[in-house]
Amino acid sequence: MFLALRELKFARARFGLMGAVVALIAVLMVLLSGLSVGLVNDGVSGLQRLPATSFAFEKGVQHSSAFSRSVVETSAVETWAGRDGVEEAEPFGNTLVNGRSGDGVEIDLALFGVEPGSYLSPAVAEGTRLNGDAPGGIVVSRTAVDDGIKLGDTITIDRIGTELKVVGTLEDQHTYGHVDVAYVPLRTWQEVHAGIRPGDEAPARVYQEITAVAVKGEAADLAAGDKAAGTESLTLKESFDASPGYSAETSTLSLIEGFLYAISALVVGAFFTVLTIQRKQEIAVVRAMGASTGYLLRDALAQALILLALSVGVGVGIGVGLGSMIGGTAPFALETGAIVAASALLVFLGVVGALGAVLRITAVDPLTALGGSR
Repeated sequence: MFLALRELKFARARFGLMGAVVALIAVLMVLLSGLSVGLVNDGVSGLQRLPATSFAFEKGVQHSSAFSRSVVETSAVETWAGRDGVEEAEPFGNTLVNGRSGDGVEIDLALFGVEPGSYLSPAVAEGTRLNGDAPGGIVVSRTAVDDGIKLGDTITIDRIGTELKVVGTLEDQHTYGHVDVAYVPLRTWQEVHAGIRPGDEAPARVYQEITAVAVKGEAADLAAGDKAAGTESLTLKESFDASPGYSAETSTLSLIEGFLYAISALVVGAFFTVLTIQRKQEIAVVRAMGASTGYLLRDALAQALILLALSVGVGVGIGVGLGSMIGGTAPFALETGAIVAASALLVFLGVVGALGAVLRITAVDPLTALGGSR
């Protein structure tokens, strides 16, 4: 550590420049991490907060659009409820609608149709939960309240004119496909999904169709259940890919983050390669004085680790500060766990890049210090 600390002290400009580059990479890493978490929350937080462990969709449905294409008979719910390992099975409906409140606030909603009183019916932060005796009541996400929807508002669904009264609001963000979630009684959802106008009589088949069966049961045999019910199951996590844009957004950000980590390793490796070449004479002198190769390697890696840790720390601090200023202008959320994991990976890959460079130390001949190369 002696040589490492002295060199960091007396070559402040050189190491400061390298530290600034690493810090900028760390800032980008924090911002990308926050954007990634924010997009996931905006895309599937409504699904994440459902207590179901899997969904049984229509057999053969396209997985990437299962929530919008699947149509399952309600009889499948009873079949699933009787399977071993299934704690609960309830009908679930999902559709996207456009609406307008009485105050003129336009809002897009992802209607989740659930049976009032079932395990899918959410607890509320304000107001009351869904009630089967009030089929026109809905419970909306907190983000809908942020958009101007208030408790007691009446939202009119475009084209069909169905009026839904906000009876409760949820505590956390519940969104699906970047659209605010609103829970409605299943029967109301079935009518809205079928496009039944108020006062019109709905065909009996309308009340026999749902999007999927929401299954709760870690020990449930999904394959056997699908065979018995004629459905096709996806676990809760697998169903995230059926949210509009989720797969494309997450894969794109993951690719960008991967390139960022690779760049960080290459930048640190290139810096220490040049540094090792420039220090060849000094390293030869130290080896001629009796220093072992292992000592020099440990010293160089300690130097890289100190530089990376300090630079990443500064970059993370700046990134968190910038992220807190973004506010609600973009789907952005900072999570401590994600930032810590990304920072550790950034430091680790930087050390790996430095290791590839400082291994050149082993090729330095001590005779160089005595003019042996002349």
